[in-house]
Amino acid sequence: MAALAALLLAFVVLVSLGTWQVERLQWKEALIAEIEARRAAPSLTLAAWEGLAKPDLEGEYRRMSVTGRFDYAHEQYFFATEDGAVGYHVYVPLVLTDGRTLFVNRGFVPEKFKVPATRLSGQIAGEITVNGLARAELGEKPSWLVPDNEPARQVYFWKDLSAMAAQAGVQPDKLVRLFLDADAASNPGDYPVGGVTQIDLPNNHLAYAVTWYGLALVMVVIAVLAFRKRLR
Repeated sequence: MAALAALLLAFVVLVSLGTWQVERLQWKEALIAEIEARRAAPSLTLAAWEGLAKPDLEGEYRRMSVTGRFDYAHEQYFFATEDGAVGYHVYVPLVLTDGRTLFVNRGFVPEKFKVPATRLSGQIAGEITVNGLARAELGEKPSWLVPDNEPARQVYFWKDLSAMAAQAGVQPDKLVRLFLDADAASNPGDYPVGGVTQIDLPNNHLAYAVTWYGLALVMVVIAVLAFRKRLR
């Protein structure tokens, strides 16, 4: 009886895990569809983005267009890799026409091009219009596994908007509380390389569900065979 109870418990657990993965699959597919719909929607102005009921949720991955002047003296660097190359995403304060500041992720530069002096041709002077995708700020470090940021070196391992702003000397009341990932439009000198937003969300839940349900089925088959053997 104890063995039968253990088998039943294991079966219930495996089926529950499979069902949970099916629910996760439905959630992930809905999320991917929603992100694609946002990306396909008309581009927003900053005022329209801020006018959304829940900008951090409804505005995530929405296309946006803003105009201002880059403050290259206060670039911040988010550690990243691109096609196997180690480097950084370059976050630059964009001083908007209304006097506020929005941090723009201009894109990836390899380690050897981290110093702005090595890519002066990409430092666009004067007023510029930047198109890209709105990204909500993070409220806290995603995981204890993520290294601590190093604001004194202007290097970040998670996107702490408040720390970036403080390091760049941006007053809290002048800070726009979102990031803008610039699109892949070519920059002079090729760097930074824009369009680095990661949108391909992993979706392996169907495989996981099949695995759990498969294990449950295998366990049932083994139990039936064992039971028939005992009867003989």
